[in-house]
Amino acid sequence: MERKIRNSAKALVIKGGRMAAIKINDGGDVFYIMPGGGQNPEELLTETVIRECAEELGIAVSVKDLAFVIEGMHGEPFHRVDLVFLCEYVSDIPQAQLHGDTNQAGIEWLAVDGLESKPLYPSKLRKQIIDLYNSRQTSVYLGNENIGE
Repeated sequence: MERKIRNSAKALVIKGGRMAAIKINDGGDVFYIMPGGGQNPEELLTETVIRECAEELGIAVSVKDLAFVIEGMHGEPFHRVDLVFLCEYVSDIPQAQLHGDTNQAGIEWLAVDGLESKPLYPSKLRKQIIDLYNSRQTSVYLGNENIGE
């Protein structure tokens, strides 16, 4: 059986030293993920990021640069390619109709400088986000995310 490839556009939204994150509670296992999701046909990646931020966070963003690419070849029925875009917070969307992820338990703004101790997944992004925020050199392509990372 041939596995399909799924593009996922993610948003790295940092405001006041804090990063927007979705809190997930999976049967008592609490962790954080970045807002974003699958790209629809005929939708540009930047449009995906804008749509997902509105649906999941209730915020409007301006998409800036592609910051990171990370793949996930294990643990899902498809080969996932996450494209993480640096975004600027624009405003809250009044009366936004939120469409939360499965097991979404809330939205939090995590302190960027404390990300290494937070269960943010994919975990390979933690140090890279801190380095980007602190104007240090980062890698764009982060390779494959292994199970549990």
